[in-house]
Amino acid sequence: MNRTQIQLPDQLYQRAKQWAEVNECSLAELTRRGLESYLDRYPAPQAGTQTWQIPVVNLGQPKIALEDLREHLAGIESRAMDA
Repeated sequence: MNRTQIQLPDQLYQRAKQWAEVNECSLAELTRRGLESYLDRYPAPQAGTQTWQIPVVNLGQPKIALEDLREHLAGIESRAMDA
């Protein structure tokens, strides 16, 4: 097992120490469990995989032709003013 030093903000350190005490484990054990959980949830990308690209969402075709949109909105606005 390797030894290491880490720096924690005071508030995080106090919260961690309190949690470890309440749950009867050491701060080192809490840190190991936390790292394991984080690394299981967010694994490192495999070497040689594609680079990340922004996802593309296909929302389908507009329900109304863009040419008719202004007329359609004017009709909605007119009905709202009459109400």
